[in-house]
Amino acid sequence: MSTLTIRLPEDAADRLKSLAKARGLSVNKLIERMTYEAIASFDTETRFRTMAAGADNSAALTILDRIDAAEAAR
Repeated sequence: MSTLTIRLPEDAADRLKSLAKARGLSVNKLIERMTYEAIASFDTETRFRTMAAGADNSAALTILDRIDAAEAAR
């Protein structure tokens, strides 16, 4: 486990403490959860961009057309 020191403006630190308290968490646990959420979001975006770079645009548009047609049929 690593220990990090961060510098925040006082008002941001106070708001972070309030948020942690409102969620029933320590500031440490709140930061840990926010970190995992940010990493998961970054990983998802990275995978999407990688897949999109090698995508077949024509096939993707065909799939979207099928989804639109299915939605319209409802």
